[in-house]
Parts: sequence; structure tokens; C-alpha cells
Amino acid sequence: MFPTATGTAAPTAPAPDPAPRPSPGRTLRGLLHRAGPALLGYVAARLLGTCVLMKWAHLQRHGLWPLLANRWDSRWYTGIADHGYAAFLDPSRFDACNLAFFPLYPVVVKAVAGVTPGSRATIGLLVAVGCSLLAAWGIHAVGERLHGRRVGTVLAVLWGAAPVAAVQWMGYTESLFTALVAWSLYAVLTDRWVTAGALCLLAGLTRPTGVALVAAVCVSAVVALWRLRRTGPVPMPLDPDRNRIRRIVLGAVLAPLGWLAYVGWVGVRLGRADGYFAVQRQWRNEWDGGRETLRALRATLVHQSNPQLYLVVVSLVLIMSVVLFLLCLSGHRSLPLLVFSGVLLVVVLGSGGVYFPRARFLLPGFPLLLPLALALAGTRRRTAVLCLSVAALGSAYFGAYMLLTYRGAL
Repeated sequence: MFPTATGTAAPTAPAPDPAPRPSPGRTLRGLLHRAGPALLGYVAARLLGTCVLMKWAHLQRHGLWPLLANRWDSRWYTGIADHGYAAFLDPSRFDACNLAFFPLYPVVVKAVAGVTPGSRATIGLLVAVGCSLLAAWGIHAVGERLHGRRVGTVLAVLWGAAPVAAVQWMGYTESLFTALVAWSLYAVLTDRWVTAGALCLLAGLTRPTGVALVAAVCVSAVVALWRLRRTGPVPMPLDPDRNRIRRIVLGAVLAPLGWLAYVGWVGVRLGRADGYFAVQRQWRNEWDGGRETLRALRATLVHQSNPQLYLVVVSLVLIMSVVLFLLCLSGHRSLPLLVFSGVLLVVVLGSGGVYFPRARFLLPGFPLLLPLALALAGTRRRTAVLCLSVAALGSAYFGAYMLLTYRGAL
């Protein structure tokens, strides 16, 4: 209060009560309601791909279920759920140690299979499909948060129409990992740091590329703390918002624990500090700064007179991913999305391991699709629908091709 001209204090109006923060239940219901068109578009794209695959498989006298639930890495994860991990590393056998596969997905499959009927391969497929819906929902939430509902919808559908999107409805970890990535990034964008760190911890238990999400959460946390120090009215030790500082620090501390825990556990299990990296070397997967990637790109696109379609598409996906990342940089996209996408690209392109699964490894990098989503969202609705439909048809054809015609692993 301030004194008036007569020397008496003038009454002040009571401060309005702060608006109540919506409950988590209401927030989730609101997100789900807004994500309805995105989820419908995503499911339509994946159902189209599944129907094309089913028809193609029928013509070749193959069953749909074995293609989706019991191929390649799916068998490794099912084996871990059934029998656990190896206790030693056999140096005489390559590509033979299941310690290369992170544990969260087989643990979830085993837990769900313990309370539901059906084989673990079937449960693994159902878990992947369910997680793909959570991933599409989270992708929409991130896109909507940054650029509006229409961009979020287009972004989710584009992810479901990616060239190797058939993997999203297979017994693989990409859907689970992408769901954790999307919701962790959304939590960072909405200042929910403990949630972001906890989800990042789980992502670090899902795939080795979880280190990219760790970098995104931790770098974003450091920047948030730096901004608090610069913009706060008083030095940080006296900052009134100490709870927010604690949440940011706790989120950053939680983020790397999952990845570090599994890598450390493998080292203890094998009795050597570099145990996990020794396993990766046995799978011929070592960091080489991108030499193997460049060699394979030249061999596929320049030197081979008749390269396999699958490897051509993988090569084009890698090139396009770098181009899209540069567009994201020029467009000043959100920091956590840029850090995640950049580190993911460095890990995938800089690895000296096998070449053919690189497009699948980049599937969780949905922020790379933001320039395309923004461009499509800015067009007429009819144009956007036509472009997304063409992308879904191309994804459906290529998904069936890579599962039925291409003879290598994915």
C-alpha cells in the first residue's frame, strides 16, 4: 500500500488466486482428444502397409504372423525373454552374443506374457503395436507444442509413412524407443524435468542410441539452469524458484542412469570394464567416424551396376536425413530436438557396423521430419492429404518388398 494525499493508506485490491493447474488426468485426456486425427491418420497408414504385406505374403504362400513376430531381431528378444542373457563372451563366434540387445523390451514382453495368454512372440508384436500408438501420440504432442495441431498431425502420419515404417508393427524395439523419446522430449518442452529424466532412463535401457536422448535432456537442463542464472532477479543460490532448479537437476541426473546401468552390468557380467563394447566389436560394430558408411554409400550408389533396391533406399534415407537435419539447423528448431537428432545421426552414421539396418536405426529420429511436416501443413488440405497418401503407398510397397523380396536381415 502507498500513502494518499491525506496521509492515509489506500486499500489495495486482493491479488487474484492463481489459476489451478490441470490435473494429469485432464491433461492426458486433452492431449488424446487433440491427437485423434493424428492417431487415425497414423493407423490408416500402417493398416494400408499391413494389408499390402498380407496380400503379397498370401500370393507367395507366406503367413503374416511369422513375418511380423518371428524374424531376425525379434527372435533375439524372444530368446532373452525366455532364457535370459548369456553369461560369457565366446571370442570364436561372431554375431552370437545376446548381450548386445538392451533389456527393457524383453522385460516388458516377459512381464506381459506372464499375465496374458499367447506366445511371447505374439505378445512382443502386440507390445510393439501398442507402443507405436503411444509413439504417434507423443510425436503429435511434440509437433503441436512447437508448431500447432496441424503440424503435429502431419508429423505423426509422416512417421507412420516412413520407408521402413513396417518395422513399427514388428517385434522390434523401435516403437517402444520412439514412444519414450517423444514423451521425454515433450516433457522437456513443457518443463517436466523429472518425467523427462525418468523416461530417458527407460529409453537408455531400450536401445544403445538412448545416449542421444541422454544428451538432449542433459544439454537442455544445463541451458535451462544457465538461463535461470542469467534472468533471475538475484543470484541462483537465492533464487526463489528452488524447486524448479531441483527438478531440472534431478531430471539431468536420472537421464543417463539407464544406459550406464546396462553398460555397467554387462561389464560386471563379463568381468571386464569394456564388456559391452567387446560385445559390440564381436558384432563388427565399432566407431570409425563414418568411413564404413561412406564406403557403403559409394558402393551402392556409384560402383554397383545393379544395386539391391533395399540398400538404395537405405542410402537415400541416410542422405535425406542429413539434408533434413541441416534444414532443421537453418530453421532454428527447438534445442532438445536438435541435440537428439544430431547425436542420433552421429551415432548411426559414424558406426562401422553393418550397413543395412541404418534406416531402421534412424526411425526414432522423427524430429528430422519437421521441415517436411511444416511444408505440408502450409499447403491446402487436399494437397497435404494427397502427399501423405502417396508416402503411405510407397511405404506399404517398400515394407512388403523388404520383408518378402529382400533376402537379408533388417
